[in-house]
Parts: sequence; structure tokens; C-alpha cells
Amino acid sequence: MQKNTDIQFRHLGLIDYQEAWDYQDKLFTATLDIKVKNRAAGPDEQTPTPNYLLFCQHPHVYTLGKSGHEEHLLLNQEGLQAKGATYYKINRGGDITYHGPGQIVGYPILDLENYFTDIHKYLRFLEEAIILTLADYGVVAGRIAGLTGVWLDHEAQRNPRKICAMGVKCSRWVTMHGFAFNINTDLDYFNNIVPCGISDKAVTSLAKELGHEVPLAEVEEKLLKHLAALFGANITTAAHEERH
Repeated sequence: MQKNTDIQFRHLGLIDYQEAWDYQDKLFTATLDIKVKNRAAGPDEQTPTPNYLLFCQHPHVYTLGKSGHEEHLLLNQEGLQAKGATYYKINRGGDITYHGPGQIVGYPILDLENYFTDIHKYLRFLEEAIILTLADYGVVAGRIAGLTGVWLDHEAQRNPRKICAMGVKCSRWVTMHGFAFNINTDLDYFNNIVPCGISDKAVTSLAKELGHEVPLAEVEEKLLKHLAALFGANITTAAHEERH
């Protein structure tokens, strides 16, 4: 069966976290179902699996990965309500993080068998797309050994600060969840958690580093270009479909 490297891009706008999670899960499950049916089908009867990339923003929300620690959320229920924030325990890797307006949240639902079967390479590609996008703005970023995500001052580490958090799930080489890239994000919300379980490093945004806000659509366009090049994919904007 020929591999399908095309990616259908869908922009969900500002969307409730649970609604976006349900939509991700719908696409993820449908792709898994195709793979299960393909295993039982002959070579000429197999259906190519689709690939999706979702961009969105969320209202203020904290999410805790399956390997995370609840004590890294520093707010009780009353505190969450006072901040206008919600809280979810979810099935991605990683610890706790924050999503909110001014942040590009990316959810790739890719069948990695269409590209390569290496989850570490996949994470490095996501990181590299962010690093290249930041370079377009003259911001030098990179990786810190042992820590997922994208960091500034990653080499000297005098004031290392995270600008993009990552946490993914992968089953039968199909991915879900993804990355949260701080552009015009209200960083005060990170004060209510131990971000990604790391207490000795700061969090930043592109706006903070540049000293002015940046149009999200402009950053998204650059990010899509780098993702397409890294994965060797043709990214097309899919027609809107009912998410429920």
C-alpha cells in the first residue's frame, strides 16, 4: 500500500479543551480503526490512513499528563475558579502544563508509518519546527538534554526558559496531543503550577522575548511551512466538518 504523506490542516480557533480533546480522539480512533481493518485486508484492499494537524487556542486550562504529579498544580478548586481556569487529567505523556489565549496549541494526529516509525525522531521534528520558526524572528532556541520541549538560553543555561511545551500519546504509531507554543501568552498563569514538573527553570513567550505582541496567524504560517518541510508533507486546509 502506498504511504500517504499528505496532512489535512484544520484551524479550530478558540475552543474548549474538552471539545478539542474529543475531536482529537475521534480522528485518532478512526485512524486506528482503518489500521486494524487494513491488517485483515489483502494488499490491494487496504485503505491509506489520513493525517491531520489541528491548530487552536484554549480558554485558561491546566492539564496533567499520566506521569505527572497533582501537587504540581498549586491551586485548589476555589483558586481555579478565581482564575477562570479549568483542570484536566489527560492521557498524554509529561507532567502539568498550562494552555490559554495567545498560545498556539498544535495537535498532530499522524500515522507515523506514513513517515518513519521513531517516536523520538517525531518529537525532535516537532521541536525543530518551533526552533526554525523562532529563528525567523531572530530568536535563538534549542534543546536541553533530558528535557522535552524548546528552550531559550539552552547552551549557557544562565537563565534557561521554556517557550514551547510538548506531550504526546502514540498508539500503533498514530499520534495525538502535541505542543503548546507561547506567543502572546499571559505568563502569570504559569505561576500557579510547577510547569512540566520543573521548578528551577522559567517560562517565556515570543512576545516577551521580542518586547511586543506578534500576530498569531503570522507565526502559524511560518510554523506550517517548517512542519511541511520537515515531514516532507503537503499540508492542505481541509473543509470544515462537524466536530461532534
